[in-house]
Amino acid sequence: MFNIILFILTIVLLVISFIKSKEKTKMALKKAWKSFENILPQFLSIFILIGIMLSVLTPETISKLFGQQSGWLGMAVAAVIGSITLIPGFIAFPLAAALIKSGAGLMQIAVFVSTLMMVGIVTVPIEIKYFGKKTTILRNSMAFIFSFIVALIIGGVLGDGIN
Repeated sequence: MFNIILFILTIVLLVISFIKSKEKTKMALKKAWKSFENILPQFLSIFILIGIMLSVLTPETISKLFGQQSGWLGMAVAAVIGSITLIPGFIAFPLAAALIKSGAGLMQIAVFVSTLMMVGIVTVPIEIKYFGKKTTILRNSMAFIFSFIVALIIGGVLGDGIN
């Protein structure tokens, strides 16, 4: 229902904008279309990545590897995968939601997404070039540790603690 309200509101505001200034509205719609064309390949990659992961990994496998019962080992595996993988946030969050629906634990996914966003093993050479070796190692190490703290807080707040 909320989506329908948003669509109606968007259409009403677009009509008001069109009445106020046809040229600016047309220009804005052209820019929006260009942005959509630029981001479309990335959105398609979301669907492809999620589709491949969910076809390869059954809900039982996901639950075994990253489920609540996987405990610290599941969190460690998720943290390592998140640290190595280079995925933008708008792909990571739908992927995380799909993994949770398939049986992954909240803490395991929290550490996965946190390391995915904050730890960058793939980008270490570039970071070292611009920030120096000591800063890069310190930043990545602190982000890795903080990811576990975030996961523990989420587990405590949402009641998905380690078994």
